[in-house]
Amino acid sequence: MPTYDINDPTDLDIIRGQFNMISADEWDEYIEIAEERNLSYKNIKMLKTAQRKAGIAKYLSPKVLVWILSIVDQLDSEEDEEE
Repeated sequence: MPTYDINDPTDLDIIRGQFNMISADEWDEYIEIAEERNLSYKNIKMLKTAQRKAGIAKYLSPKVLVWILSIVDQLDSEEDEEE
């Protein structure tokens, strides 16, 4: 995941757009993968928060959005390594 500046409005729009592109069903898949890989409780809890807020990134803080997207990026990269 590229590094974004949460104080830059353009970067914030990109982050929110990336978050909003993930559906609630996709969040459910990420949660299952995270639980299988024994990710920390906090990370799984963040993914569950993301699932509840799917499509409405404006209700999450920029720091939380970056955290969630970094978890997704980590899960995706581990998935690619397995294939």
